[in-house]
Amino acid sequence: MPTNRALSAFLIAKRAAITPATAGIEVTGARRVPGLRREEVAFLSGVSVDW
Repeated sequence: MPTNRALSAFLIAKRAAITPATAGIEVTGARRVPGLRREEVAFLSGVSVDW
């Protein structure tokens, strides 16, 4: 599904553009990819990770 790949690439790029320090989140542990984790995005958005 090309649409899913495009959406995935878009979300990954947007998450990578914001650092935890910029978002006001304490950095804990090593990160495999730059930017915010899904859990952090969900927290900042006010939704659950499962949603």
